[in-house]
Amino acid sequence: MLYMIGLGLGDAKDITVKGLEVLRRCSRVYLEAYTSVLTVGKEVLEEFYGRKLILADREEVEQEANNILKDADISDVAFLVVGDPFGATTHSDLILRATKLGIPYRVIHNASIMNAVGCCGLQLYRFGETVSVVFWTDTWRPESFFDKVKKNRQNGMHTLCLLDIKVKEQSLENLLKGRKIYEPPRYMSVNQAAQQLLEIVQNQRIRGEEPAVTEETLCVGLARVGAEDQKIAAGTLQQMCTVDLGGPLHSLIITGGSLHPLEMEMLSLFSIPESSSESQSIDGL
Repeated sequence: MLYMIGLGLGDAKDITVKGLEVLRRCSRVYLEAYTSVLTVGKEVLEEFYGRKLILADREEVEQEANNILKDADISDVAFLVVGDPFGATTHSDLILRATKLGIPYRVIHNASIMNAVGCCGLQLYRFGETVSVVFWTDTWRPESFFDKVKKNRQNGMHTLCLLDIKVKEQSLENLLKGRKIYEPPRYMSVNQAAQQLLEIVQNQRIRGEEPAVTEETLCVGLARVGAEDQKIAAGTLQQMCTVDLGGPLHSLIITGGSLHPLEMEMLSLFSIPESSSESQSIDGL
């Protein structure tokens, strides 16, 4: 059996009792280590789980999945995913591969950022399509996801922006030369995402388009959701460029315009203090 086990969002103790019982009896236990991270390292997980973990990076999961599935038809293999197992399409692919090989599977769910964002007070059923915001480079500055943000706002829906994670990435030079040299991990912050969004807004204005989002659009920044030092800040997109939410992982929500009174009241708990006369309070948005 292949077991896909969600670990939740915080630390080692966020795994479910069912998930912990299962992984402790598996012959091999893999830890997916590139779509998200916990607030604790592999060694802490190993100590709490009582098992050695095999790190599975993007290359192994996407290109050498057969290594993970080896002997899973005659023994139990666990694949651990931060959040919920279906938070990334890669994990669906692993299940499809297992099914084609005649290997049964079982999924043990857990909390993910997709539902945990409700901690800020915005109502989950008022969210539209989720988007990913990637790190820009000198030659690649995609804006296409912004169409989904626009559509969500036109429908009065909030947009959850999942921010880029770069783990075990190679530079173009090392990739072309086949050198297994990897760049240091990078995690996009709310500040970086907001700055890129504002640049897209400016680009749309230059092109004569009416941007669906402006500097004064109400947004919510979240950091380390599910951890004891979780942080939430609500304010304008402009304010998101400078708010200090600390270390990773960060997420950003672009609100859908008109808010329910309960949403407004909840967001007021996380309002960024006004730092200038140009800033608006949440009550004024």
